[in-house]
Amino acid sequence: MRIRSASTADCDALWRIFQAVVAPGTSYAFAADTCREDGLAYFIGPGIESWVAEDEGRVVGMYKLVPNRRGMALASHVANASFMVEPGHAGRGIGKALGLHCLHEARRAGYLAIQFNFVVSTNTPAVTLWKKLGFEIVGTVPKAFRHREHGLVDVYVMHRFLDDIESDNRSEPVGC
Repeated sequence: MRIRSASTADCDALWRIFQAVVAPGTSYAFAADTCREDGLAYFIGPGIESWVAEDEGRVVGMYKLVPNRRGMALASHVANASFMVEPGHAGRGIGKALGLHCLHEARRAGYLAIQFNFVVSTNTPAVTLWKKLGFEIVGTVPKAFRHREHGLVDVYVMHRFLDDIESDNRSEPVGC
């Protein structure tokens, strides 16, 4: 597997993954009928740094890294990121590889912490991965997500500092 910067040439692959992840209604707040333009704008566009994971030349995952509070200088030291892995490739370590890459890229970019604002509590693989990568649940928003199978479920705010991350992508963070 290889992780590289995303480009507009990846748009078809990004859209394929976006649709596959959003359609079940279990992990992202986007409507299943979100248009291509809006879905791609979430991952590719001005002020958004994005990467893709390739497996044998096929894009199978992606993430974006942005300031948690865009345009707010007094909060610019905290990053936010969003991840998607093609459902058929789940459980193969792609999410972990993207997560580790993101931690290093965030540190390299000068962020001091990362905060995820909307982790669906029933998305056990994501919650488990983020905890393994050093994130803590710092808040719970009750019944904030309309899960297609479970109805209204809680959403977590998860956070981690980056002081134990090297900015050169050579070491894994503490707790992995």
